Amino acid sequence: MPHYDVVVIGSGFGGSVAALRLTEKGYRVGVLEAGARFADASTADHGIEATRPEATRSEDSRAGDGVRTLPRTSWQLRDFLFAPRLGCLGIQRITLLRDVLVLSGAGVGGGSLVYANTLYEPLAEFYDDPQWRGLTDWRAELAPHYDQAKRMLGVTVNPTMTPSDVVMRKIAEEMGVGDTFRQTPVGVFFGTPGTPPGTEVDDPYFGGAGPRRRSCIECGECMTGCRHNAKNTLTTNYLYLAEEAGAQVHPLTTVTAVRPLAGGGYAVDTEPTRGGGQRRRGLRRARTRRTFHADQVVFAAGALGTQRLLHRMKAEGRLPNLSDRLGVLTRTNSESILGAIARGRETDYSRGVAISSSFHPDPQTHIEPVRYGRGSNAMGLLQTVLTDGGDGGRRWVTWLRQAARHPGDLARLADLRNWSERTVIALVMQSLDNSLTVRLRRGAFGWRLTSRQGHGEPNPTWIPVANQVVRRLAELVGGTPGGTVGEVFDRPITAHIIGGCVIGADADHGVVDGYQRVYGHPGLHVLDGAAVSANLGVNPSLTITAQAERAVSYWPNRGETDLRPELGGEYQRIDPVAPRHPVVPASAPGALRLTSPRASRG
Repeated sequence: MPHYDVVVIGSGFGGSVAALRLTEKGYRVGVLEAGARFADASTADHGIEATRPEATRSEDSRAGDGVRTLPRTSWQLRDFLFAPRLGCLGIQRITLLRDVLVLSGAGVGGGSLVYANTLYEPLAEFYDDPQWRGLTDWRAELAPHYDQAKRMLGVTVNPTMTPSDVVMRKIAEEMGVGDTFRQTPVGVFFGTPGTPPGTEVDDPYFGGAGPRRRSCIECGECMTGCRHNAKNTLTTNYLYLAEEAGAQVHPLTTVTAVRPLAGGGYAVDTEPTRGGGQRRRGLRRARTRRTFHADQVVFAAGALGTQRLLHRMKAEGRLPNLSDRLGVLTRTNSESILGAIARGRETDYSRGVAISSSFHPDPQTHIEPVRYGRGSNAMGLLQTVLTDGGDGGRRWVTWLRQAARHPGDLARLADLRNWSERTVIALVMQSLDNSLTVRLRRGAFGWRLTSRQGHGEPNPTWIPVANQVVRRLAELVGGTPGGTVGEVFDRPITAHIIGGCVIGADADHGVVDGYQRVYGHPGLHVLDGAAVSANLGVNPSLTITAQAERAVSYWPNRGETDLRPELGGEYQRIDPVAPRHPVVPASAPGALRLTSPRASRG
């Protein structure tokens, strides 16, 4: 039975941070990932399965488990969508809750494979949210970890003004908020000024400890998985470095239970993630269930994945002491995804990185133009006639009226030919205090998550200023404004589900403490988006990374005294603990730089 000091469930932003930093501190770390491993981006176009020397790859990788090729377009559903029951083991999960349709990531590298590589710090309301503001000065505590996360993820400003950006800047200026327009900070390698697109260079971030990279060709394919080795996915930084240092990643491994052991520690039960086409692709996988033993367990399966597992463990009595706040304060980032599709093809809106600029129509609302690469038109199936809400009636009736009045709009939105080249998607986020409560329900096909309105204002089913902007966007591109099919039934789309295992002063107010340890069960931790305790108003990946960096900075090196207060004790600001074996040389841009939060108070 495999034994690790720490088992990490999930390999996204929080899980990959934990894997690297805890390996540096001397822990034996195993990472369990439900999704597949994808061929390293630097060689995906050449059909090579992996670039690392055989000796440095994990046990499951050496066995040939789960190595797939990133899709060329979103129409390659087996490699794009993650729906194992349908034979799809790709990078894009789609989960329907009662109140929202959720887009999230899958695969070794988690959400970094499919996200839009946009890395903003949050709006001011995030730090001052009543859920957690009483514990500490979060802005001061997180500041050095945001800096560390930015350097690890290679954050730089998008250098190109695309046609989408020109249109968005014009709208911002018309609304009197032109000063809020900016080009996005992104985790993409563009090369040094003057470097031709597609140029391969030695590791630019980690002093030679990281992989070779290629400069971005601005093809817009970020959200179908960058096949050109320009996107700074976790498989090029945190997770790559963790594996080189000895962490073992087990792909296609779905965790089914976490059980306390009588002698201490936990058993983590797993089963192989089963998807169609594996035999045809020559992929071997374990035929039996496996149990891993660990002294400590890190939950990092994404906000919904972590919640789903913890809800089940509480309902089945395996982790009976979990806080009753589990599922409370689940946030959608107060989000809506809309768009406008041009009638003609004079302008190609698919060129550039996935998100290239943004502006604020009001202080709490943030709007970004988004794109898919040429040929990736499948997500256009979610688009329909833009429909306002909030009139007290049934929104689908409003949609029927709108479609009847403008039948041409419905036809144009259903035409997916060259959709990615003709469409400007508008991603709208807010920092308002609203939430859902997520809970578990047993259905005909087993346990499933559902939701209801939670604390604060109702989770918005539509955002008036967003519809206003998209209608003007459609006018400027010479096209048709569109909403999503879920909004017809008051189910907006979010790509940024967060919360549900939030930080609180005690178990009556949160699921985890200020160090992200799970109340009621020593040795359990939550280090992913589930622990983000307030709406951000921006893309959450940088914050998940910074929060995880902060949490693991307080872990002791293996065998040393833990300086954190006992679980359940009063929160204290303490100094971070330097790892015994840092992987990145001190002279490299991504080197670990720890700052005392007590010193930062001045």
